[in-house]
Amino acid sequence: MTYRIGIDVGGTFTDVVCVAADGATTLAKAASTPADQSEGVIAGLAVLADRLGVTLADLLARTERIVHGTTVATNALLERKGARVAMLTTEGHRDVIEMREGLKPERYDLRLPAAPALVPRRLRLPVRERIRPDGRVELPLDRASLDAAIARLKEAQVEAVAICFLHSWRDDAHERAAADAVRAALPGVFVTTSAEVLPQIKEFERFSTACVNAYVGPIVSRYLARLRGRLKDAGYGGPVFVILSHGGVAPVEEAARLAAGTALSGPAGGVAAGVALAQRGVGEDLITFDVGGTSTDIALVQDGEAALGRGRTVGGERIALESLDIVTLGAGGGSIGHVGAGGTLQVGPRSAGAVPGPVAYGQGGTEPAVTDANLVLGYLDPANFLGGARSLDRDGALRAFERLGAALGIDAMAAAEGVHRLANVRMADGIRVATVRRGVDPRDFTLLAFGGAAGLHASAVARELGMKRVAVPVFAAGLSAWGMLHTDLRYEMARSEIGTGGVPADDALRTIWAGLEEEGRARVAAWFGGAVETRRAADMRYGEQVFEIAVPLEDVAWDTPGLAQRVTEAFHARHESLFTYALKGEEVVLVNARLAVIGRLPPMPVPPAPEDAAPAAPFATRRARLGGAEATLPVLGFAALAPGQEVAGPAIVESDTTTVLLLPGDRARMDGRGWLTMTLPEEG
Repeated sequence: MTYRIGIDVGGTFTDVVCVAADGATTLAKAASTPADQSEGVIAGLAVLADRLGVTLADLLARTERIVHGTTVATNALLERKGARVAMLTTEGHRDVIEMREGLKPERYDLRLPAAPALVPRRLRLPVRERIRPDGRVELPLDRASLDAAIARLKEAQVEAVAICFLHSWRDDAHERAAADAVRAALPGVFVTTSAEVLPQIKEFERFSTACVNAYVGPIVSRYLARLRGRLKDAGYGGPVFVILSHGGVAPVEEAARLAAGTALSGPAGGVAAGVALAQRGVGEDLITFDVGGTSTDIALVQDGEAALGRGRTVGGERIALESLDIVTLGAGGGSIGHVGAGGTLQVGPRSAGAVPGPVAYGQGGTEPAVTDANLVLGYLDPANFLGGARSLDRDGALRAFERLGAALGIDAMAAAEGVHRLANVRMADGIRVATVRRGVDPRDFTLLAFGGAAGLHASAVARELGMKRVAVPVFAAGLSAWGMLHTDLRYEMARSEIGTGGVPADDALRTIWAGLEEEGRARVAAWFGGAVETRRAADMRYGEQVFEIAVPLEDVAWDTPGLAQRVTEAFHARHESLFTYALKGEEVVLVNARLAVIGRLPPMPVPPAPEDAAPAAPFATRRARLGGAEATLPVLGFAALAPGQEVAGPAIVESDTTTVLLLPGDRARMDGRGWLTMTLPEEG
């Protein structure tokens, strides 16, 4: 039997999912180890091997590939614990990353302090050189100026250098020469150029993305090297892929080179899972609702496809690489309930994390978290957490809520209900950001609930939004790791091609994308020898506009006359679909040419259809608090439910790694393909 393994490192737990050659899926969990995530990965693999009844060495020897999602870059940005980074830039332009775009995240907050730049000003070093936007060299690279800057880099003992010269998107000769000089003078220092990371116009976005890449690059590189070393020592010799922010995977070497592309690595696996489940029949239109220990991640899957975007901000830093359009909020099982500045109850964004964790974990936590509330309210079994691998301290959690309640002037149970309710409201607000504020009605979607804690909140959140359908996979706690196994190799490319205006002629357009395709296919061919396909897109705008929009060009006939006209018409249609109007008499400008090169990995095996079985009866009952009143709820085993079996709420459906709370009026049906579909009552 051979295996494929997906690994998702979360803030509290590391999820490891194994899919065997016959499609059988096994999930294991281990505590995350923030100091060195690779330790938690190996611990999770050991738990997985034990569940499969094999040794760790035997498991890894029979594993074909490992796909990994990591939060190393994300944590470094959020906690400001990246490398000591410096920046070389064109003389007179070292403040671009500090001035940003002249905007504040909260433009009406007059007292909002300026965000500190990722690279301090004393380490933003000017170099005499200048290339014009048309590629003409106005001022050759001054070697004396470069040498002086390198001498200062040595004195500062930097770990990474971002080289960001003006207009390098047009010609990066100066950046490449400077990078060669820095590498020769400072061996072992991580060096990145802005044209290598993001060869596009808009200086702030390019400079910022390059600085982020340099800031997290050494940390990501060291982590991936440790991970490879630990896996090798444990007996694994196959390929290791890392899922990137755009939802595709790449070898560890590429992930280390483009470390900024891993900033949304973990959440991307959940969206990939949503796409895979949409193709398997859960529904073409899904809202992915991933509730983990420290955060909730939300994204849309429409018509079976996930939306991509650019210009994401992580930890206050702009990353203009292609990425899945994911909304993240600090509300998860570890989010702490506390009294805010106004004397009101607040939940998050502070999290108990993996260490010390919620109070119920008994690891020294003192402030009650959402998980503590779910335990005190009776939704979790204190003796059967993680299949009995860990017991929960309900008395300790209750005492924590007594302290919180005393500060609020209410009893402990009311405080726990308040934390649970407020967490639901915050999660619903996050979905509104991803849907309503973008012109999408969430009532037309199915809420795909996964992550260890989502099942406890999904029904209440869906009701807040007027949604009528919720789907919870049986392996919900490890769905992100499972989704990573359903992705392909992907290499995103972009080149700014803006000229004097208008859309280039047919032959010029073909030449632009032919160059991208040749380069992209060569890159992916170095990764693996399978089938490769490409997808074209463009960033375009009307001549008088400032911002461009992304225009898919997959359906545009490429090899017949009239290509420029068809590309222009595709832009008009896209603009109208987004903004309800098109200005067909206005000039249309091509700004960036884009190409995604996709290497198709072998498809995942589909498990055989389950055999008919008798409906499962409740194996226990549990006293729980619903709507301020005590109730006795039946408890059913998730994996024991027979295909087609229906369960009426209120009830609890639980497995070793997740729990689903059905509220009064809910009706759930077990699908034969491994997910529970909940239908919520009509309003009124």
